[in-house]
Amino acid sequence: MASLAGMLQQRGFCVTGSDNAAYPPMSDFLTSLGIPLGQPFSEANLQPRPDLVIVGNAISRGNVELEFALDQRIPFQSMSQVVHDEFLQDKQRLVVAGTHGKTTTSSMLAWIFHYAGCSPSFLIGGIPENLGSSFALGSGAEFILEGDEYDTAFFDKGPKFLHYFPDAVTLTSVEFDHGDIYNNLEEVKTAFKRLVNLIPRRGLLIAWDGHPNVDECASRAFCRVERYGFAETSCWKIIDVQYNPTVTSWTVLLDGQHWSDFEFSLAGEYNVLNATAAAAMAANYGISADVIAKALREFRSVKRRLEVKAEVYGITIIDDFAHHPTAIAATLKALRARYDGRRLWAILEPRSNTLRRKVFQHELAQSLSNADAVVLADVFKSEAIPEEERLNPAGVVADLNAAGKPARLLGNADAIVETISAELRAGDVIAILSNGGFGGIYEKLPAKLRMLHEVITTA
Repeated sequence: MASLAGMLQQRGFCVTGSDNAAYPPMSDFLTSLGIPLGQPFSEANLQPRPDLVIVGNAISRGNVELEFALDQRIPFQSMSQVVHDEFLQDKQRLVVAGTHGKTTTSSMLAWIFHYAGCSPSFLIGGIPENLGSSFALGSGAEFILEGDEYDTAFFDKGPKFLHYFPDAVTLTSVEFDHGDIYNNLEEVKTAFKRLVNLIPRRGLLIAWDGHPNVDECASRAFCRVERYGFAETSCWKIIDVQYNPTVTSWTVLLDGQHWSDFEFSLAGEYNVLNATAAAAMAANYGISADVIAKALREFRSVKRRLEVKAEVYGITIIDDFAHHPTAIAATLKALRARYDGRRLWAILEPRSNTLRRKVFQHELAQSLSNADAVVLADVFKSEAIPEEERLNPAGVVADLNAAGKPARLLGNADAIVETISAELRAGDVIAILSNGGFGGIYEKLPAKLRMLHEVITTA
């Protein structure tokens, strides 16, 4: 929604927004654009009367602004419909979709096109550090979109990505997620099958080769399909991956023949997969292997994806947009490889609509076991989840302790900061895992560590 606001402003519209409680990086991003953001929701935020209200998918009936817009018959649309109608006409639409990795992969793809001088348009659910913005309206033929499988709006319960009518799709993964809108894995797979079914015969599907769910969805394609990954039969086969303290390198074979050698500063197998997917799509749009390799070598990261927030007296604090046990496990494994030999902490706020539910209770404990020490906060807005469906953080802690892993439940950000700050030591790596603001812990923990160090130094 913040990205769309910026795009509309760039088109010459007067744009305002509202939220219950915005947080960085998008709140800072909107401020930098000079887009007013009303907080909290209020009828006053719709004065003077707008020509159009764009309703985000987090908004439900009962929201004071939505009710006012309905009562006053103010025209409204979904984000996805506005994107389609205002920005996608006469563009080649490259959609990056999947349960995991779509923000990073679409960021890499946008950066490769930008680096190659293609002037792409893009709309991404995060801020690529190289590009400094989550959107651009370029003069080139391609529009790169992060395709979200979440529902569109209160009046349109289909996935957002079905509005984009792609010319090409990258499919990174398919797992059960968004337990608030999907009842089971079959419903999730149906959503992705519908996306694949929209690709025209002249189009292209770049699909991961590492999971039967992706195989099943890719089998519905009427277009050309190219697979990427580690399988022997991969069109874009990854070999010789090397994980070093500051750089990751690998080689890609195209149809069994050496195609290119890559390296970048990111950690983790999943980022190797993301980059290979982006490279495969870019190559199909005429960008050379040499240019792709140079672009990836300079790619830094995306805000809130393994982002180093602070280094305080030898303690490294990292922010990651955790939303699913599979992503948490991949993040912790990547950090384990990058910071080999250092004590790794995982501090988790169960905040996503998936993590707040008990559907992955057992898997969550398994994914967190990749850390040396684990701290859980209470379930975010737990009262909104029926008790019989709600994650039991104490149960996750008990499972971890039973497996010999130090873990505890500490309620909220303030309790966590006060408790663990005195236990941290030089060399520790702290992975803070949340898809929200987490009570300001990203600022509070470094500040507390600095204060403690100053007290010790003064004493």
